[in-house]
Amino acid sequence: MIVIDFFENNTKLIRVGKYFIVLSQRKERIIMALMILAHPDFDHSIANKAISAELVLKMPDLEIRNIHHLYPGYQIDISAEQAALLRHKLIILQYPMYWFNMPAILKIWFDQVFSYQFAYGSKGDKLKNKKLLVSMTVGQPEENFKLENHFLINDFLQAVKKSAEYAQMDYLGYIALYGVSPVAGIAKEERITKTKQHSLKLFNLIQQYR
Repeated sequence: MIVIDFFENNTKLIRVGKYFIVLSQRKERIIMALMILAHPDFDHSIANKAISAELVLKMPDLEIRNIHHLYPGYQIDISAEQAALLRHKLIILQYPMYWFNMPAILKIWFDQVFSYQFAYGSKGDKLKNKKLLVSMTVGQPEENFKLENHFLINDFLQAVKKSAEYAQMDYLGYIALYGVSPVAGIAKEERITKTKQHSLKLFNLIQQYR
């Protein structure tokens, strides 16, 4: 079991079982990419765990904030999260779709971190021109979200898009990995292959915008 955590001294750890391995330690500086990882059951995740693990191997300077591990009681450290956002130009939201929406921890993160005079208001331009990219895993197959020539995921992400625009961010859209739930009837080998393809696609997108 691999879990990625970040602490305030910018030490990145990989947890294997009960042991921690220091992957890197760096001085405070402007980092180009931040991933807000929001999976309420990350320990049992397959796709989100694999995506974040693949990316951190390709991008040692990627900062990953696993907000459910950081805040298991949903008590967000607003100052720490705002400071993390200020360190980066590109923010990636990585999460599973829950009932056609985001997990509760990410909604609370938005509600509290995108605060008045930080993300909006007369002096709330701290996120201006930063880029926001959504990377989402979806349990059901892709065809379940197609309505003729219309993709329903676009409707579900309108709140994220409008929130980013209201904060004067550049919303880059989304990439979705479909059919990752075991109950979707997709073989495990195929799900692993699709997850690796998604990780590579996400990595290539990040390189475009860093």
